[in-house]
Amino acid sequence: MNRGSGESRGGVNLPALRGYNEALLLDLLRGAGPAGLGRTELAARTGLTPQAVSKITARLGADGLVAEAGRAASTGGKPRTLLRLVPDVRHAVGVHLDRDEILAVRVDLAGRVVAESGGPLDFGAGPEAAVEAVVRAVARVADPAGLPLLGVGVAAPGPLDHRAGAMGRVTGFPSWKGFPLRGVLEGRLGLPVVLDKDTNAGAAAAAGAWLRAAWPEADAEAGAGVDAGAGAAAGAYAGAYAGADAVRGVAVGPDVDAYIGGGPRTCVYLHVGTGLGAGLWLGNGVYRGARSAAGEFGHQVLLLDGPPCRCGARGCVEVLCLGAVARGDLSEAARILGEGAANLVALLDVDRVLLGGRVVTAAPEVFVAGVGAVLAARALDPARPVVALAGAGVAEGAAELALAPLFGREG
Repeated sequence: MNRGSGESRGGVNLPALRGYNEALLLDLLRGAGPAGLGRTELAARTGLTPQAVSKITARLGADGLVAEAGRAASTGGKPRTLLRLVPDVRHAVGVHLDRDEILAVRVDLAGRVVAESGGPLDFGAGPEAAVEAVVRAVARVADPAGLPLLGVGVAAPGPLDHRAGAMGRVTGFPSWKGFPLRGVLEGRLGLPVVLDKDTNAGAAAAAGAWLRAAWPEADAEAGAGVDAGAGAAAGAYAGAYAGADAVRGVAVGPDVDAYIGGGPRTCVYLHVGTGLGAGLWLGNGVYRGARSAAGEFGHQVLLLDGPPCRCGARGCVEVLCLGAVARGDLSEAARILGEGAANLVALLDVDRVLLGGRVVTAAPEVFVAGVGAVLAARALDPARPVVALAGAGVAEGAAELALAPLFGREG
């Protein structure tokens, strides 16, 4: 996702692909942050001619998406004019539909949260009630001045069909099976809607955090747009990070600093909340699998003939981990999560394991250290993955998915 931080895609000098080239330049400028890039550098990174870059950036400037960022230091000739993305000219909304609560955020083009709203939700009340909750949440975070939204990303419990925009057989909630949530919401909101699993949105949020690291905090509008219901949910991340130091050599703070200027890496995002799942960031994007079913991490069996899981199997990671949480044994929950994570690391050879969800953010040091200890014990290679907290929440990741088309990426 962070192609602007070191990775480049090739542009195409054909008028028919004007939109692609515009998205390509916007993506590079987003990754560059407020410092911006010069036209010569944009041409070099994309393979476009300098003339094409000048024409495209002129159009983007006329649309208010790009502005001058000053001039680069002179190296003997005329100082180069730098261009930057204008983040506050367009916004997108991300919504996290959890089993018992809803959180909505509005973000600018840099992915920074400028407004949020949250509250309780009864997922078991059925799709129609949830649709109304989403519509109300989007209205609450919408810009009072009427700034247009690019779209809405919705993250929900899986399984679901990302491509068709329909819900699957969510364990414990049979009324959701086959419900065309994306289409219904597009009809109600009059906006493009992206539907994905909460864990995939979590992986997208991690990539978005690498991008947001290049930008300063959003303006104070965010404070005015935060309601009391959202404070506990969204604020959990900030609270978990505050004053966090390294524990047993494992990073406890958000996984951001190591990625500034480095681009995306392969990672697994593990979400522990009312359920347990994984989002996979592989090959510079979310990996969903052929049927949008990748990441059902919580239902790998760790204990044969173990306690029954709500999925119908026995001894799944989810039932073992959440059972330990219910008993108050968070160290055991972290160890179980670590065993499942070690299986994924051995299979996928990722270089980052990111943790998120309300259970993790309530005790970040316990989970980061516990998962890290298991990975260290089971490592077959001295260069084992870094374990850290994810740099943002699921709602922010859903918003990243809604922003994706503007930057030439799949939502």
